[in-house]
Amino acid sequence: MLEVLIFMFQNYFGTQPQKSSADIEEDFLAQELSQAGFDHNDIVGAFDWYKQLRCLISQPYHQYLSSPTSFRVYIDQELERIDAESFGFLSFVEQAGVIKPNERDLIIDRAMALKQKDITIEEVRWITMMVLWNDNRKKDYLFVEDAVFNPKGLTLQ
Repeated sequence: MLEVLIFMFQNYFGTQPQKSSADIEEDFLAQELSQAGFDHNDIVGAFDWYKQLRCLISQPYHQYLSSPTSFRVYIDQELERIDAESFGFLSFVEQAGVIKPNERDLIIDRAMALKQKDITIEEVRWITMMVLWNDNRKKDYLFVEDAVFNPKGLTLQ
């Protein structure tokens, strides 16, 4: 299913600012994805996943009450499915001010919504890009995009 999401993002949503699944007729897009060789169940799952992402992003932002010494405790299901490198990446982009705590939790929620058993850093980076792009955060999106396509990874200078 993530392959469908990435394909949709690269070829339809991520190519033009402000373009979303609402701007593209779902039947047309489903037909295009099917012709590209994607399974019908993966296409439907990707549409549902993306609609849920858009819904969650549109919810009002609630400021987390936290202090500099607070930290996020991950539940066993998250720790079993998402690898440690992904949690390190999320911590890095949060500490760098690229994402807020509620966005970190949104990214984790969308990672856990994937059907695959194991979630790696590649999936988490793509989800992070989708979250930032859908929230119209071009500068932050470009920062994470560099992490996806830069083989050396992210560094703060």
